[in-house]
Formats: sequence, C-alpha cells, structure tokens
Amino acid sequence: MPAAVAAVPALHQFVPTLDPGAVGAHLLEIQRRLRDAGWDSEVFSEHTKAPYDGRAHRFRTYGTAVPARDSDVLVYHSAIGSSVADWLMDRRPPRLVVDYHNITPPAWFEGWEPAIADGLAWGRAQLRRLSQRSRFGLADSAFNAAELHRFGWRRTAVLPILVPPASLAGSPDPARVAQLRAGPGGRWLFVGRLAPNKRQHLLLAALSAYRRVYDPDARLDLVGAASSPVYEGALREFAGDLGLGDAVTFTGAVTDAERDARYAAADVFVCLSAHEGFLVPILEAWYHRVPVVAFDATAVPETLGDAGILLPSASADVVGATVARVLGDPALAGALRAAGAARLERFSPERTAATLLDLAGALAGGLADPPGLSALRR
Repeated sequence: MPAAVAAVPALHQFVPTLDPGAVGAHLLEIQRRLRDAGWDSEVFSEHTKAPYDGRAHRFRTYGTAVPARDSDVLVYHSAIGSSVADWLMDRRPPRLVVDYHNITPPAWFEGWEPAIADGLAWGRAQLRRLSQRSRFGLADSAFNAAELHRFGWRRTAVLPILVPPASLAGSPDPARVAQLRAGPGGRWLFVGRLAPNKRQHLLLAALSAYRRVYDPDARLDLVGAASSPVYEGALREFAGDLGLGDAVTFTGAVTDAERDARYAAADVFVCLSAHEGFLVPILEAWYHRVPVVAFDATAVPETLGDAGILLPSASADVVGATVARVLGDPALAGALRAAGAARLERFSPERTAATLLDLAGALAGGLADPPGLSALRR
C-alpha cells in the first residue's frame, strides 16, 4: 500500500477589519511566511479596506468557501470588539488562539468618541469570554501577555509585530527630504494615529515650551490619520492657541514614501503616549537613524530598551530639556542612532519569522489543544 500523505498544516487568521495599519501588515506577513513554509493559510475578516481588497474571505465563509478541520489552528487578532469574535466563540473551534494587539482602555476615548469607547469596552469584555474558549494567547509584547493573564489566559507566548521587510527598507526621495528640511529650526516627529491615549496635545505643549527657551524655529510633524476627529479638532485649536501656527504639520494619512521622507528629515522622534502595546514607529525611527525620546509607559520601555531616552515625566519642561540635550550634543545623538540600529536587529523580520514558524509548528502539534482533542482525532 502507498504511504499515507500527511495533511498540509493550516493556520487561518481572523480579524475584524483588514486594513493597512500595523495589525493588517503583521497579519499578511504571517500569511506570506506560512505559505512560503508550505502551510495552508487564509485570512478572514468582516471588513476589508483598500489596498487590501480581495486579500480576505468573509469570515462566515470559513467552513464553506474554505474547508474547516479540527486540526486547523485559528488565530483571532484582537484590538477592538467585533462580531467576528462572537462568531468564533459560538462556533467553538478546537484550536482557537488569540493574538492580542492591546485594546486601549475605553476611558481614553469616553470624552471624545463615545462610540469608539463602547467598541473598546466590548472588546475587553470579549477577551474575558475568549479566555474560556481559547487555551493559548499570543501577544506583541510581555506587557500585552501580562494583560492576557489578567483576562484569564494561563498559557501565552510573545510574538512581536512581524514588520514586512519593505516597511524597514524604504529609501526616501532626496529632493523631498531637502524640501522638508528647508529653513531653520530642529524638526520633531511623531508617527501614529491622532488619538487621546497618544497624547499629541502634550507634544504641542512641549514644543511650545521648547521654542520659548531653546529654538524659536523648531517644528513638529504629526504623521497619521485621526482615530478621533473631535480630538484632532481640539489639537488644531490648541496649536493655534499656543501660537504655533505653521510650526506644526498635521499630515493625515500618508504614503510610505512620504512617511519615510518625514523620518529622514527629522532630528528627533518624540513619543509621549500613555498607552501602547508595542509601537512600530520606534522601529521605523531606528531604521531611519532618528534618535528616540519617549515617555515611560506600558510597552514602550520594553520596545525601546536602551536605544533611546526614557522620560519619567511628560511635562513640557522635562521634554523640552531632554530634546535640547539630544539636539545639542552630537555625540549623544550619534550614540542613540547607533543603539537604535543595533536594537533593530532584535525585531528583524527574519528573527520574528523564525519565532512565528516555531510557534505555528507547536500549535499544530497540540500546544493549544483542549484535553481529549488528540484522542478524539485518533
């Protein structure tokens, strides 16, 4: 008799919305790496946004358009409340794994966007229920893994955000960089959606104090779309009240090429966010050799390590004095650039992909199985 052919292992991913943010890029890079290694891997979502049209199946078609097997590993990416999570819990797949990207505490949005706050609260409530259905959790950081434990998971592993190699290989247009750097003054940069927990208002206050004391021509680029239009409006009004005028640029969503040019034109990357689960822009700043100054909160110190200056306070005076020290000391700025380039290797796509494949193999081998599942298959 011919030998039986082993089934191709399958790891399928589910997400509320597939879009070009950090989670979407992470998810598609996971799929690419798994397929390259011989796995069956599909993506399922409730919503899909350009430019990812056609990259995901509707989540309810799992089991029809794509066959469902008890041996399938199903990974649900959690960052907000979703009907996808409810559907998966009702379906009760044997090998359900949650990849937790952090859900911002809803209190950060309650005064700005009540609907978003409700979605965040829904997501946190779902995590407690998911912990009763899922026996294994993945997390972007040890900080996120600790949250999973508080939600009820007993077994977790850290899988950092898998950044596509192209995202850390951009070569900005020199002419665009020169255009951005025209004129006097140091250039501050923060990349991230405009959101209350990221506290861009504190960046505005710090820039204002810095311009009064150290450099009246200093400028700030805030790169990213708005999660809260109400918060964005307040930021713009606050910038006007501070007399910053043309000193602050709100870019909105930008192309990768424009983002890379903003990094290349920057003198310092400043983050005063109060809640992050990983913060990919720190990696991007390191790639573009921009010194990093960041407030000590949540997962930021874990990602930053010793490759930046960690602030114990986000007060305008402390931030301004720290940035002045970095920009006024070429040796310090150079040391920060070198440290960032070295730490970037810790999060290299190849290193993280190796962790992914090890975890996927362990999950397919039974790491996340409920009691009795292996016996059932026999």
